[in-house]
Amino acid sequence: MLKPKVLFPQQFIHKHPIHHGEEFGVLCWNTQKLTEKPDFQHTLARVLTDYPSLFLLLQEVKLSAKNNWLLPSWSYAVAPNMQTRRSVYGVLTASGYAFKEAQARLSSKREGMFATHKSYMLSHHSLAEGGSLLVVNVHAINFVRARQFSQEIELIKEEILEHKGPLIVAGDFNVWSRQRRLSLLRFCRSVGLRQAIMVDPHHVKTYRQHPLDFIFYRDLKLQETLAIDTSKVSDHNPLYARFKL
Repeated sequence: MLKPKVLFPQQFIHKHPIHHGEEFGVLCWNTQKLTEKPDFQHTLARVLTDYPSLFLLLQEVKLSAKNNWLLPSWSYAVAPNMQTRRSVYGVLTASGYAFKEAQARLSSKREGMFATHKSYMLSHHSLAEGGSLLVVNVHAINFVRARQFSQEIELIKEEILEHKGPLIVAGDFNVWSRQRRLSLLRFCRSVGLRQAIMVDPHHVKTYRQHPLDFIFYRDLKLQETLAIDTSKVSDHNPLYARFKL
């Protein structure tokens, strides 16, 4: 496994665990590096008002060193995959629950077109009755051969195989081909994940008629789902799922 060499931004301000029977929302969104734009921030605030969430899983986040897009009321951690003199880019996991642990990871391969890694975040959140919920926020590698994509998915599987208990794996998986889609399905079967099927699936980002964004889960009760139309903001729409522990 590869870890980012730069320090990743983080803030941990919550201490309370998740209780059995509690419901919580999960919002997953590839932000297309628009996190510091006022239009995105206003839209995110509106979406969170309409669909209250206690987990926020963002991909393609951009954080400026001078004018950070801050989440003052959230605990969060960023897994950066790229850094310039002015900004950090990567995936961000935020929660209204306590973080027990946050682990930033990089893909082992670099993308052929841009020679950059992709990143993912593993975060553990304490359960009141013991154990933890593991949340994996993924921006899967693109612009590599299907075999290399499958190898990267296998590395993620190795990270989570030993986890016993509830699990959420979500993000932009870049499964725009049949081979990539099959690799993802094999991964889900191997760790007991189910797909949260979206209401209004036509709002889910697709490429070559293949959906790219997903929320998968294990040992949770799915209560509600929705793909939310925000097409005027990003080229991806946010996915929302509400679960009961």
